[in-house]
Amino acid sequence: MTGRAAARLVASYGGVVATTLPLFPLATVLLPGASLPLHIFEPRYRQLTADLVTGDRPGRAFGVVAIRPGWSTSEVDLTGLHGFGCTAALRDVQRLPDGRFDITTDGERRFRLLDVDDSAAPYLLGRVEWAPDTEPAGEAAGQLPVLAKAAREAHHHYCATAWRREDWHEPPAHAGIDVLPHLLAADCLLPLEDRQQLLEEVRPEHRLRLIRLMLWREAEFLRTLRAVPVPFTQFAAEPSRN
Repeated sequence: MTGRAAARLVASYGGVVATTLPLFPLATVLLPGASLPLHIFEPRYRQLTADLVTGDRPGRAFGVVAIRPGWSTSEVDLTGLHGFGCTAALRDVQRLPDGRFDITTDGERRFRLLDVDDSAAPYLLGRVEWAPDTEPAGEAAGQLPVLAKAAREAHHHYCATAWRREDWHEPPAHAGIDVLPHLLAADCLLPLEDRQQLLEEVRPEHRLRLIRLMLWREAEFLRTLRAVPVPFTQFAAEPSRN
């Protein structure tokens, strides 16, 4: 595949449109609505950050794709990446004296990864298509409020089991059904496979059921083992590294 000159990010999912997006493979899953801090030290991703900041790479966003077990972020191709990822919108950039960057990003849009180009730029470029949610209809649409309430209850149960009150918060009441499961997952230490499953699920009603089941399962593990995860605040001083 020949890399295109620039990433093209459209304002809404719309129809199925193939576009090119710079990729940042990571050993984590970024979900829409979630925040992801990164410490950028590898030269190719320093270049990506500089290109985004200067506008040489339009859109101020890149794609985060989780790597599969057995692969490293330094040597990865299409077979080493999960098939779905999420765009990371650049919100804050701090350039350090030695040329590294500390950045903050927000997850925005889910995409399906079609192909990878490792020759057109110092960093990977992915040919992607946006993967919008399906629109619930009929009985499924009517179930959404009940499913959302049950998912919030599961989140409250998990967090009450795992954290002190100051270590978690309820998602806002106005959070949309589409993003609610992702916000609920943000306070919880779910395995990568669970987060990837949430990301790939395009049916909102199924995603609500999934997060509810995952949170009740994990809370039961914690209760049975009498184990409490280390609060996220323990890691606040050290951003995720590329």
